[in-house]
Amino acid sequence: MQRVLFVCLGNICRSPTAEAAFNALLAARGLTAGFHVDSAGTSANHVGEAAHPGTRAEASRRGVAITHRARQVTHADFDRFDRIVAMDRQNHRDLARLARTDAERAKVTLFRRYEPDADHDDVPDPWYTGEFARVYDICARASAGLLAAIEAGPPNATAR
Repeated sequence: MQRVLFVCLGNICRSPTAEAAFNALLAARGLTAGFHVDSAGTSANHVGEAAHPGTRAEASRRGVAITHRARQVTHADFDRFDRIVAMDRQNHRDLARLARTDAERAKVTLFRRYEPDADHDDVPDPWYTGEFARVYDICARASAGLLAAIEAGPPNATAR
């Protein structure tokens, strides 16, 4: 069982989109049973809230339902997940600070490092940009790269 956690700031836009896109890819390939996928935020600002309406609408437009409720990442997540995938460099730094050991820090990677030909390390935040469709597209491409990396070997082995 592979366990993957996607993390952004508030857990209402980017990380639920990444979770949904990755789960949709797993379902399309018949791999759902081999994975546990979740998302969380480094901030507690939106704990318990549904994903942003724009996030839910874009996923729905693509035939994907997002029912996730925001939660904050915890120390226990480093024990529960094999990979902790940050949506941007600031969240990556925050997660690295939260990690208690080098082994935990090694679980943290940037999502767009799995996206072929990514033009930036950060997934843009549609909370500010309104680019929910672009963010879903980025998440879908990076999800395919992440799955390929998982299938290729040990955690983070093929991230660029």
